[in-house]
Amino acid sequence: MSSNQGSSPIPQSSGGTSDGLFRKPRDPSTAPRHYRTPRSLPDVCPKEPPGEGRALCEGPSVVVDQHRWTVYNSKVNLPAALNDPRLAKRESDFFTKTWGLDFTETDVMPSFYLPNISREHFSSYLQEMAQREKIHERCKNICLNKDDLSVPTITNNHGTIFMKPEFVLNDPATFNAVLPWSHFSVAGGKNSRDVASSRLLQEKLSHYLDVVEVSIARQISLRSEAFFHAMSSQHELQDRLRETADAVAKLRARTAAIDRVMCRGPLRVLRDALTRNNCIKLHNKLKLMSAVHQTQPTVQLLLSTSEFVGALELIATTKEVLQQELQGIHSFRHLGSQLCEMERLIDKMMVADFSTYTQSDLNRAFEEDSQVLEKDRLQSLVFGLLRQRKLDFLDIYSEEMIRAAKNIVRQCVVKSVLQISEIDADTVKFHEQMRLMTFPQWFDLLLDIFEHFILFLKRIKATLSVIRNMVLEVLDSSQRSRLEAESGGPALHSGEAELAYLTHEGLFISDALNEAEQRSNAAAHAQLRAQTHTETCGSDSASATTESSSSREHNSNTTSSLPIGGAAVISEDVMPSDLELSRVANNVQELLYTASDISHDRCVKVLMTRAKDGSLERLSSSEFVCLSQAVESFVRDTEELCGRRSMSLRGALQSQANRFVQRFHEERKTKLSLLLDNERWKQAEVPAEFQDLVDSIADGRITLPERKPTGRCEDRKPSEFLCVDGQKYAVVGTVLLLIRMFLEYCQCVNDIPSITTDILTRLADLLKHFNSRSCQLVLGAGALQVVGLKTITTRNLALASRCLQLVVHYIPVIRAHFETRLQPRQYSILRHFDHITKVNLFTSTHHTRSLPNLWPSWTAPMPSACLRNVCKQMAKMHEAIHELLPEEQTQMLFLRINASFKLHLKRQLARLGVGNDGGPQYGLVMVDVAFYSENVQALRSLEHLDLNMPEIWEQKR
Repeated sequence: MSSNQGSSPIPQSSGGTSDGLFRKPRDPSTAPRHYRTPRSLPDVCPKEPPGEGRALCEGPSVVVDQHRWTVYNSKVNLPAALNDPRLAKRESDFFTKTWGLDFTETDVMPSFYLPNISREHFSSYLQEMAQREKIHERCKNICLNKDDLSVPTITNNHGTIFMKPEFVLNDPATFNAVLPWSHFSVAGGKNSRDVASSRLLQEKLSHYLDVVEVSIARQISLRSEAFFHAMSSQHELQDRLRETADAVAKLRARTAAIDRVMCRGPLRVLRDALTRNNCIKLHNKLKLMSAVHQTQPTVQLLLSTSEFVGALELIATTKEVLQQELQGIHSFRHLGSQLCEMERLIDKMMVADFSTYTQSDLNRAFEEDSQVLEKDRLQSLVFGLLRQRKLDFLDIYSEEMIRAAKNIVRQCVVKSVLQISEIDADTVKFHEQMRLMTFPQWFDLLLDIFEHFILFLKRIKATLSVIRNMVLEVLDSSQRSRLEAESGGPALHSGEAELAYLTHEGLFISDALNEAEQRSNAAAHAQLRAQTHTETCGSDSASATTESSSSREHNSNTTSSLPIGGAAVISEDVMPSDLELSRVANNVQELLYTASDISHDRCVKVLMTRAKDGSLERLSSSEFVCLSQAVESFVRDTEELCGRRSMSLRGALQSQANRFVQRFHEERKTKLSLLLDNERWKQAEVPAEFQDLVDSIADGRITLPERKPTGRCEDRKPSEFLCVDGQKYAVVGTVLLLIRMFLEYCQCVNDIPSITTDILTRLADLLKHFNSRSCQLVLGAGALQVVGLKTITTRNLALASRCLQLVVHYIPVIRAHFETRLQPRQYSILRHFDHITKVNLFTSTHHTRSLPNLWPSWTAPMPSACLRNVCKQMAKMHEAIHELLPEEQTQMLFLRINASFKLHLKRQLARLGVGNDGGPQYGLVMVDVAFYSENVQALRSLEHLDLNMPEIWEQKR
């Protein structure tokens, strides 16, 4: 049968689409390379366990993201919304009505992600389709010959029905369109007209059949050569196919044998090895999960034994394992937050335990050992607090120090009051109890407080030394680790374990630890190696704490996979920085200074409580010296112990010392005034103890000698004079007591160096008072009214002068003594002693009575009565003073008397007109002068005194 141009289209390939077009499968290697490969979406499920299965699916997880909207759920895009065919008219103001008129006028930059398509991109496609196009054109030219047939073609509307892809005769509409029976009446019967129409339709279909047969015959005739060639090559093709089938069968048999003999066994080995490795990894992972599962009970066990550092290390290691090895495990999804909560709980527990430790350490009995209380526990607490950056733990220690210092004073007072029956502790207030004590009782209490505070500071220093050494060790470890990291040095040291997570290499963490410890132990000492073998994967080693046996056993059984590292392996991001650690070390030293200041402040309160009613001002000099020496001793001990010079206690003592000096000086000045007012200015006997006192001063001991037994002093009789540096001093009793007084001043300077300047001015004032008051009583004749003396005799004058000479003799000694105890900048205050020496009224001046108007005339008998009276008075004067004054001073005194006598005699001779003329008056005068000279030179120690009597005569000009 023939065919026409309405034949069926070219058949499609099995892999083609349903749009009726032929698409040849394209080689992926020839695809244009300018197209961007699709990018994989980011992992929206980071908690999925890492592994090889992640590479199988780059899109969202169906399991995790099945209810989450993604871009794959998008149904409408922007072009679809703009080109909606249901809209009658496109909205031209789609953007401008919302975003403004400038939106459509803005130039759109070309996208960097879209390639620039040109004709060259289609060159490969055109080359590929060129040959096919030629074949299509040749076939088309061949098919055009069917138009020459006289047979009418089907060009009506029915031709298009057969070409439609949905052509199915089962469809009533298609059937009615192909076979137009619609004009037949279905309900009515067949009339003649219907029969005629049916016949006409059959003829029409027969005509179509004939047309098709003619067309098929035409096509066969046109391709007859191809049919004959195909039939002729059919037998050859069958033979080749048979040979090919046999070859394929043999090849398959050989391949099966090779697979059976050479491939199945090795592949099974490889598959088993892979399965084994997977099982090992799974087993290690399960072991790790089991160890992590035991973290919480292990932490609780460690906390029960106060192993805070071990618990913190275990928590840190577990958190690191969760982040690196067990990320995404559903059963551990809440473990991280639980560990963080436990870590915060441990922080609070460490702070509370440190406070408890501090209270126990500072408040324990002083009779116990002064060594550090539970040193291992303290080191563990300090290391844990440093690791958690709780750097304010020293504030807790400072507060406890203050409370402990208060308790020390209270306990000492209570203990002392219990031993004193006169004080009722129940009815008397705490501060009043110290005021009701006698000075010896209160002084014993003060010494007890000092002793307790010294032990208190020693205990604090020992504890702070442990803390500071711990901080410095951590700082040194951090610096060494950083230097090794910078220099690329070994990561492992002797006794240190490396935390390595090697599960991805088939090794469990405990195996890595064991291997690392074996390497480090091989180079260590035999004893250390034995220890590390027995305590593999133990608890914290940096805190230097000793675990209980139960804790170590539990750790070795349940946490061998999570070892706890020491201080040397703690990462720098966990421990504080070097600057923070240095600041903590400095704060520890400052805390020791604070402890010294606190101790001094509490002692100041004890001192001021006692001084509130002025009882310290009423102390005797010996009692105050004892108090001063005790305070100075305590201050020196604290300075040596803490290396800090605390001034509070010294300041309080200085304040009391100033009040004491004022009262001390007033008492002695008052006593000296009373002694002078009662002094009768007679020579006093010098007891042996005063002579010993003067001798000790001559030997350089400017102090009060110790009291000697009474019997020894009674054996020695008192002497008439006080021997000082080979000279004899006739003194009154007041001067002897004055010597003892200024020695008391010097002794106060020796005992209380802080009051040197104040004592010096007070002593100068005392000496000035003695000088001025002596002059008032003797020269000013005040003693006549005060003590009832009849007259001030020459002996009184000589005795007062000699006493003041003795005082002047000791002023340089006192000055030198004070000079050794003054700073160079304070030497100006020594001028007070120089001023006292200058204003002394008896050092160089001796007052004599004026001679009466002598010799109105010279008449016999000779010598005259007036001159005999003068010689008599001079003899009495010599008798009164020659034992009191040394020979030199006696000679100087009589020379001055002689000069005064010659001056008066010369004036009398001039008035009477008697001259050196050899006359009778001259002879009488020379008799008196000779008598005067003989009597004066007859006195003791005046034998060789040059009177130079010719000076009485006027020289002739």
